[in-house]
Amino acid sequence: MKLSSLRVRLLVLIVLVLVALLLPLGFLSAKHTLEEVDELSDGRLAQAARTLEVLVGRVGVEHLREHHLERLLVPSVSNHPQELTVQGRTFESEVGFQVFDRDGTLLLATENLAEVPPTQVADGAFEDIQKGKYQWRVFTLVMEREGVVIRAGERYDSRNEITRALWLEHGLPALLGLPLMAFLVGLAIRRGLAPLDTLAAALSRREPGSREPVDLPDAPEELRPVVAALNQQIERLEGALERERHFSADVAHELRTPLASTMINLEDAMASARPDEAHTALEAARACLVSLARRTEQLLALARLEAGAAAGPRSPVDLTQLALDVVDEMATVIGAGHVELGVELPDTLVIEGYGTALRALLRNLVENAFRHAPAGGHVQLSIRQEGDRARIEVADDGPGIAPERRAAMFTRFQRGADTQAGGYGLGLSIVQRAVELHGASIRLGDPETGTGLVVVVDIPLLPGA
Repeated sequence: MKLSSLRVRLLVLIVLVLVALLLPLGFLSAKHTLEEVDELSDGRLAQAARTLEVLVGRVGVEHLREHHLERLLVPSVSNHPQELTVQGRTFESEVGFQVFDRDGTLLLATENLAEVPPTQVADGAFEDIQKGKYQWRVFTLVMEREGVVIRAGERYDSRNEITRALWLEHGLPALLGLPLMAFLVGLAIRRGLAPLDTLAAALSRREPGSREPVDLPDAPEELRPVVAALNQQIERLEGALERERHFSADVAHELRTPLASTMINLEDAMASARPDEAHTALEAARACLVSLARRTEQLLALARLEAGAAAGPRSPVDLTQLALDVVDEMATVIGAGHVELGVELPDTLVIEGYGTALRALLRNLVENAFRHAPAGGHVQLSIRQEGDRARIEVADDGPGIAPERRAAMFTRFQRGADTQAGGYGLGLSIVQRAVELHGASIRLGDPETGTGLVVVVDIPLLPGA
């Protein structure tokens, strides 16, 4: 059975635990009490036989043998105020006795045991005897010197009454108290889980878009980590939504210009009567579409990284092979730019990371360097291991970035001073996001020689990488 309510689940579990604990304890307690009652009753029976032994000794066995025919029977000891009290309850008992000669002749007996024949039982032994519809507990005492056997018996009625009373006293309160106990436990659970209702009410009252933390002043110690984690999750979620809103606004702004330019050029081509003017307008429209396609590709790459699409399980990534793949992929761009590319790579350098994000990082660093390097210039890509980090360096001899503007270059759509390079201000944003995914660091600096810019990325090597 699947319990959907936490309160019901706790109630059922607590009641089951109590039942599993109390029932065996009650059973063992009743069993032990009954054993004590049986020992007490057997002791009384033996004591009665010892008392009869003293009386027989005083009367004299010979006297009993001479007058046993006249005094064979005595009244039964029944319904007299010889009572046994157990746990506040009073029970009457019916007892009887027999006195036999050595040869089995009945010398003296109570009416209720007069017809029970003698049995061969050792001295001091107990036995159960069935007489009619009643069962008797009998104790046998042998007087060796006098040659007399004394038997004292007690009917099981009183013992059975005690047994029934004890089972009722132990079982009935538990059966009657279990529903009450379940009700009280349910109230206690409801009160104990009240902070969850308070938390739910606090969440339901929150305004959409609110970044205020959930405040639960009297939260129990077990609920505080939940509230803290919930506040952190709300903060991350609101931050992500805020970035998404800014991203959507930036995308709309950045795509508006090339779309508008494309529409204008197409309208000019359609309105022009001269083929050369129409061709020029179509070429301009094509250039706008190429720009739009490249800008859209970068925006989609940034959106995938922002959404954490690359932040699944890490896997082994060979930076050397990845760099060679990126260089091969950009061979056309590299060849068309008349810029020399220098590559310094180890034989292999494997790290645990996200291949898609690292590919985007390398591609954008190399592409930015080629875009800003002048014709006949030089771009240097180097990868090496330094201690517990993998270092990626991309340097160019372009105009560089002023130190005071370098921090702002990681913001979306921020362009360098040489805006004629044709960038859209998204490359370093993509690099920054890939760096964050790997817990890495990035800095912009000056090359050791000449002008330009060097970008250094340090990626920590995870244990076992």
